[in-house]
Order: sequence, then structure tokens, then C-alpha cells
Amino acid sequence: MRSTFIAFVLLAATCSTILGQEKDTTSNQNKFVYTPIRIKGDIDLSGKLTDPRWREAPTTELDYEIQPGNNTPAPQKTTVRVLYNSRFLYFGFHCFDNHPSEIRAHLSDRDNAFDDDFIGVILDTYDDHQRAYEVFVNPVGVQMDGLRNGNNEDMSFDMVWYSKAAMNDSGYTAEMAIPFQSLRFPASDDQNWGIEFFRNLPRSSRIQISWVHLDLNNGCLLCQTGTLLGLKGLQSTGSVELLPYAMGVETGNINDNSNPNSGFSNGPVTGRVGLGVKLAPNPSLSLEGVVNPDFSQVETDAAQISVNNAFALFYPEKRPFFMDGSDIFTTKIQAYYSRTISNPIAAAKVVDKSGPWSIAYLGAEDRNSPFILAGEDGSVTDNNGDNTFSTSYKSFSNILRARYNFGLQSFVGALATTRNFTNAHNYVGGVDWNIFFHTNYTFDGQFLMSNTRELNDTNIVSDPSFYGPTMFTKAFDGQEYNGTGFQADFRRDARRYSFRFTYRDLSPTFQAEDGYIFSNDLRTADMEHSISFYPNSALVDNWGLDLESGVHFDYQNTRKELWLVPTAYFNLKSQTQLVVSYLAVNNELFHSVSFVRVNRWTFSIQSNPVSMLSFNLNGAFGRFIYRADQPALGKGHNLDAEMVLKPTDRLTLTIDYSRSRLSNVVGGELLFDGYITRLEGIYQFSNKVFLRLIGQYDKFSNQFEVDPLFSYKLNPFTIFYAGSTHSLEEYGQPYGIVPTARQFFIKLQYLWRD
Repeated sequence: MRSTFIAFVLLAATCSTILGQEKDTTSNQNKFVYTPIRIKGDIDLSGKLTDPRWREAPTTELDYEIQPGNNTPAPQKTTVRVLYNSRFLYFGFHCFDNHPSEIRAHLSDRDNAFDDDFIGVILDTYDDHQRAYEVFVNPVGVQMDGLRNGNNEDMSFDMVWYSKAAMNDSGYTAEMAIPFQSLRFPASDDQNWGIEFFRNLPRSSRIQISWVHLDLNNGCLLCQTGTLLGLKGLQSTGSVELLPYAMGVETGNINDNSNPNSGFSNGPVTGRVGLGVKLAPNPSLSLEGVVNPDFSQVETDAAQISVNNAFALFYPEKRPFFMDGSDIFTTKIQAYYSRTISNPIAAAKVVDKSGPWSIAYLGAEDRNSPFILAGEDGSVTDNNGDNTFSTSYKSFSNILRARYNFGLQSFVGALATTRNFTNAHNYVGGVDWNIFFHTNYTFDGQFLMSNTRELNDTNIVSDPSFYGPTMFTKAFDGQEYNGTGFQADFRRDARRYSFRFTYRDLSPTFQAEDGYIFSNDLRTADMEHSISFYPNSALVDNWGLDLESGVHFDYQNTRKELWLVPTAYFNLKSQTQLVVSYLAVNNELFHSVSFVRVNRWTFSIQSNPVSMLSFNLNGAFGRFIYRADQPALGKGHNLDAEMVLKPTDRLTLTIDYSRSRLSNVVGGELLFDGYITRLEGIYQFSNKVFLRLIGQYDKFSNQFEVDPLFSYKLNPFTIFYAGSTHSLEEYGQPYGIVPTARQFFIKLQYLWRD
């Protein structure tokens, strides 16, 4: 606990320094000011700026290239106009281009056009430099939106807004209409918001153009926004949203997976209906609930290689109820992970932002509670050997979050999570902080305490080994224990030289069943230094060197791991990035076996040289630990490759390939070898309609997956889906490939907003 005490002393001292200063306002807020014109009536968006009221709005230009240049003159002219009425905030953009034939623009589903040209706005509606909306559109009207918290972006965020765009001989134009109902802002008659306009221009380099002059040695982007001045009389009365859905499903399965001759049975067609309700009494408060929600995945998770992985796999959230407002629940130690709520009967959420305070609550009753249990050498497995496992037990989860913002990009907060079963529970609570000072230094961290009473069911987990030096077993045998978790980071983020120091301390009995904590019984410290160079030459935009080192001890003061990793990275022309690392020192104690000189090379290549092609290639070659009950030192490789082809502006083909192979260093015995390959084809009929086909093969399990889908999406929440999933398995001779599971589904969901 000595390290925790020292961290709290540093926190108190830093807070005193920050709070002793006046809240700074950047020069940009005074220099870059836009006062929009209020209009009567609504604008019928055409994407061409043809409404005569656009001529009433003042014009401002985006003058600065911030990447790869450092506030150099923008290579292309971009103008912006802003209008508003009581219901909508309107943006009009004219993006000039001396070579319009080089504009990159493809029809795609929303949020899938970040490789294209695009234009947009960053809106800090509370003007507190903490949180901002990001809203972008490409030259054919594809929408992209997200939330920025400090330097972190959450592009899973979706909101309802409207846009049109049109290409022409001088470039392209675009229009946006953002309903004030879709935004949270203070309850005030006179609004001043932070604002930044941003253009992406992908050519030989990925050029980024800004409205404001950005100091790239300042680690706070939102502290450098301009000002949208004098919004008055905005719609701030209460709003109601209803989100009903109806779906039908027919499922079939092989009668016995171990017997390909057992036959296939089709189940009955079943229906399901549910309702979501969202109330917003004012722009700062929202209350949301769902009854009998459909939390099924329309897009199945891409398979990941789990062989030789001692940790539970992480899957991103795709369910709208959990994605909305998810940013406020995010903390340094991931004590909340929404996918631990698997199949809820009902769920509710409240989010309130009043002045510097943000308060949020989420509650859900789950039918089939999954578990991710932390252990010393990785996630605790169930009796089937799974790192993440589901159960038939019902649970009720509560997540409560509070955060107080102050200064520039600084806050203190608290988080509490509970997960209750009939005769078991897991409670977690603690504080976290982010202190930003001297323009590019950050001290952040979190301290948590947990109390766990296990399920009493060894049919799920019967492992008799102990959690570290304690007398508590990993088996589900009804024991009760406490734990602590702590992490602190001190870092400098700047254009040329950056560093980070991290300390993490999780006790052997720390568990967060509502979160994603896959290991405990650890004390780790690591440091990273980076230096960057910006030649902006004919071949290289910038390059740099990085050095990371660290050490890991358990609670018995046994050194578990020691590492040193030098890295070189290069951002080349043709939008190509190359990263090469060497694990020069890597000594590890795993399952009481000591391994030394577990050295290997890693590399990453990402490139988007032309509009129709992009690819990623990541690999690691050298020595790895075979993480089995009887571990061994192996030699092999991991390889991940992705290629995206866009032969037309409507068709996208994505090919993924992942491979892993390992042989024993002693004797050359093959320990494992396999791959997963996936092909996805999407034909986009319009911004709202697409047809998709996914084919996947997993060599490790000899399983095939084929998933066709038709999608109509009026907005992120009004949707129609019709599709199916087909699972097949290769049983070998004489059976060949046999269907093992199949599902047909249809779903209609409609957002009604008043």
C-alpha cells in the first residue's frame, strides 16, 4: 500500500497546483471566433449550398495544415458557413480541390469512410475542454460521428443528424443539419461552444487541415478550439424517444456435434418484440430503459486465434444501448466491460451532465451471466478450459459513475459496480483522476477495492489451486475475499519527445466481474521514451525511435517478467507506415518455469497508397512461450494480414488472414499450426442500403461460417435487417463438410422521436 499512499500524495499536491490556478482560456478562443446567423424555417439539404440563406452567413476559411506540416499554409482552400434556428445547427462546407479527379470518395455504411476525403466539425458544447462531439461527412454524404474525451476517441458513438454532399469540378460541397435534440448542452438561454473545423485530404500523405492554429506540443486539443459565439433560444424542452422492435428467428442445429451422421433438426419459427424508451427532460439529462431487448449481434464477431492465449479475448461492443454514453463509464482500470452483461431481461440507464458534474447509472438483469476471472498467469478457466465462460445463473448488475471536471482536461471521479446472484456477489468501488498541467504533462490513475463471494458450484470451476499466497482457491466453492487494484501513469505528450511511466498493482484476490480484468497478483512498472523527427521529405513525413522497458513482480516478490523493447517507426509517403520492434530482453516465469531470452522481432505495415487499395500486415517471428499446463519454449510466428479492395465506388472486398505456428525449441516437435481466413463483400446500393456476404474458415476447429445480410438503415436506430448464419464443420472422410448450425432472421426497428 506504500505505492498507493505516495500516489495519493502526488495527486493531492498536483490538484492543489491546478486548483490554485485560474481556469485558463486559450488564445484560440479569443482569436478564432465565429458568430452564426439565426434563420427562420428549416433548410432543405441538397449538398450543394443552393439555399439562398447560406449567403447570409459569414465565411471563414481553414488556413492551417497540421499534418504532415506544422501549421503551414493549407494546400487547398476550404470555406465554412454556419446557420441555426431553434431546432437545428447547420454547417455548409466548400472544399476546393485543384485536382478533383484525385478525391477519394466511396459509398459505404456510416462510420466506414475514414480512408476517404472528408470534412467536419468538433463541438465542445459545454466549452469545458473535456468532451466533444465529432461529426464528419465524405464527398458522397457518408456520415461518421464519434465522441472525444481528452485525447481518446470513441467512434462507436452514434447520433441522429442529417447530411448531403455533392462533388463538382472545383472539389465538393457538403451540408449538415444537427438537431439540438441530439446534443447535450447547458440549460442556458445564451450558449458559447468550443468549435474546431477539420478537413482530411488523403493523397501521397494523409493531409489534415485545421481552422485553428494548433500547438502540437500542447497535449490538449480541446483546449485549443475556437469559439462558436452567441447561440440563443435553442430547443431545450423535454423530448421523448421510443425504439420498438420486432423480429422473427428460425434456428436449426445438428443433433450431436460429435456424430456427423446424427441428422439436422430445424426448430420452430419464433418471434420476439421489445421496446426502448428514452426521456430527456432537458439537454443535460437523459433516462433510458429497455424491456426484453434484442441484444443479438447482427454482425457476428470476427474469429480470433485463441490457441496459446492465457487471457480472455476482448470483443468490442456493438449493441446500441451499451454504446450510447459508454464514454462516461470508461476508466483506467477496466472495471466495467459491457459484454459481461450477456442476455438481459431488462436494463436501464441514467446520464446527467450539470455544470462540472457528470453522473451516470446503468442497471441490468442478466439471464446467462458470463465470467472473466483474473489469475496470476492469465484468466482462470472453467472445467472446459475456456477463459471466458457463460453460465445459466441470473445476476443483477449496477454501474454507478460520478465525475467532477475542473481546469483544462482534468477531473476526479468515482466508480462503483455490483453484481449480485442469489447467494453470491462481486462489489467494486474506488476513485480515479486525470490531472493535466503545463500544456503537455498528465498524471492519471485509479484505486479500487473489491469484495467477492463466489458461487458455490464446482461444476463450473473446480480448480483447487490458490490465488497467490492466499488460502482462497480458484474453485467456485462459495468463499468470500477482498482485493485491491491500483494504477497510476505519469506522461509527457509532445511533438518531439514524449515519455510515460506506469505502475500497476492488482492483489491476488482482486476481481471485477462486471469488467475486463484478466490477470492479478501483480506489481508492474514500465517506462517508455519516444523521440520523433519531421523531415517531411520526398520519401518520409516523419520517423522516430521508441524504447520501452519494464519489470513485473507477484505478491510474493518473485520476479515474473523483465523486458526491454526498442522500436523504430516511419511514416512514409503513399500513406504508408512501417513499425519494427525487437524484444531484446524478455525473461519470464510462467507456471513456475523460468524462461530466458524469449526474443523475437515484430513488425507492422499499414498502407493506403491509392483510393481502391489499403492493406495491413502485422507479424511476430522468433521465440514464444508455449502457455500450457506443461509450458515449453517454442519457435514460430504470428501473422495477421488484411487487404481492402474497392474496385468501384460501391463495392468493398475485405480479405483477412491470421496464422499462428509454434514448434518446440528442443526436438522441433510441432506444438500447433493453424489459420483463420475471412472474406467480406459489401455492395452499397446507397448510403442507407447494402448487401453483405461474409465467409470464414477456422483451420484450428475445421469450421466454416457463411453469413449473408441485407441492411436498410434510415438512421443509426431505424433499421431493417434480413439475413442468416450458417455454420459447417469439416469432419474428414467419408463425411466431408457437414452443416452444424443455421439461423434465419428478420428484424425491424424504428426510432420515434418527439
